[in-house]
Amino acid sequence: MLLSREEAKALCEKLLGYVQADDAEVSVRGSDDSHLRFAANAVTTSGRREDVELSVTVWIEQKKGSASTNQTDEVSLQAVVEQAERLARVSPVDVEYLPTLGPQRYQPVAGYVEATTNISLAARARAVGEVIAACDQAEVVGAGFHQARGAAEAGATRRGNFFHHRASGVGLSVTARTRDGSGSGYFARNHFDVARLDAARIAREAIQKALRSREPRTLAPGAYSVVLEPQAVADLLGYFPNYFDAREADEGRSPFSAPGGKTKLGEMIFDERISLYSNPWHPEVPGAPFAQDGIPAQKLYLVRNGVLETMTYTRYWAKKKDKEPTPGPVNAILESNAAPVSLEDMVKDMRKGLLVSRFWYIRTVDPRTAAYTGLTRDGVWYIEDGKTQHPVRNFRFNQSVLQMLAPGNVELIGAAERVGGPGDDAGLFPALKLREFNFTSLSDAI
Repeated sequence: MLLSREEAKALCEKLLGYVQADDAEVSVRGSDDSHLRFAANAVTTSGRREDVELSVTVWIEQKKGSASTNQTDEVSLQAVVEQAERLARVSPVDVEYLPTLGPQRYQPVAGYVEATTNISLAARARAVGEVIAACDQAEVVGAGFHQARGAAEAGATRRGNFFHHRASGVGLSVTARTRDGSGSGYFARNHFDVARLDAARIAREAIQKALRSREPRTLAPGAYSVVLEPQAVADLLGYFPNYFDAREADEGRSPFSAPGGKTKLGEMIFDERISLYSNPWHPEVPGAPFAQDGIPAQKLYLVRNGVLETMTYTRYWAKKKDKEPTPGPVNAILESNAAPVSLEDMVKDMRKGLLVSRFWYIRTVDPRTAAYTGLTRDGVWYIEDGKTQHPVRNFRFNQSVLQMLAPGNVELIGAAERVGGPGDDAGLFPALKLREFNFTSLSDAI
């Protein structure tokens, strides 16, 4: 249920009208999701779901209570407010309570396309049918997921703030396997505009990777030079902007913590060509116009030319540290200030190393060093003298992002492109050629 601005505002006002608490904030989230799933070169499921969720958070004498419902009738609206207030009365004092925001100004974001949310069954069937036909022609077994989504989100406070935002997204992921099971390829992309989703490219890339990764050879684990495709870079760095929280750094729990309760703000932490930032109005990856706590979003450089420029302060931590609140990142963009290098030229520049298609099953090992572990999957190839020689078996890796992007370890950087699959938040990430990346053991994954 994609509520218009007027419909969402009316629901928010109804909820706030029932509030007897000292302070309150409410939110309304509506969604319209549809999908088509296929496996073994045949369609398996197709469906559509509409939903709406309303949430209420109240404070009574600084004690907090929250409740939610997916019913919009008057009785349910009143009941969910009463439930939140009952919970607040029996809760401990919220020591981090701050009065909710008064009226704010939000700059609109152009990230909604009606045709994406309302994609026709015929158009989706044609797109997926062409993917399946390509898999049949290449004699590989294809599976994948095509999903379209529209979302509307609104929020209001008892102190007069209100915001509303609509977004759309469509994505396709394809996994192709050779019939003997020795080769596998994966590729996924998404966009807010269905006309910009290139299903043919997605199928082509997945199929080629499957055919090229057949009969991999065993290579010993160790530190290798690597070329990471944009998908692999996004797999590692998609959620990395969440590490820039000022409170975690001040409390010594962050890769940006420094001795004595200080931070590394202003220090060179990445290669000087690299910038990491968030921009809600980027035409390729538009984000929400609001950040945490309803703070209006802004273009925000976390790292500029390798230097740590911004730590994000919540309203509570900003007040505690006598700082201004920082609107957190609403998307992730990693770019280079140098001329981009193509993936093909990165391979040609490699004397000995590996080409990595993607990472999978990634987990944090140590948040203080931004160290991750995970597995390669769906295509790793050995490179020698500028040429791809043969596929190799998959690895487990253990790697610090700070070491990975440190000065001296980044050799070449590609052009940033939109990376994301069905249902994912997309970001802009480039391919990277790195001097060293740590692979610690072999994996039986295909």
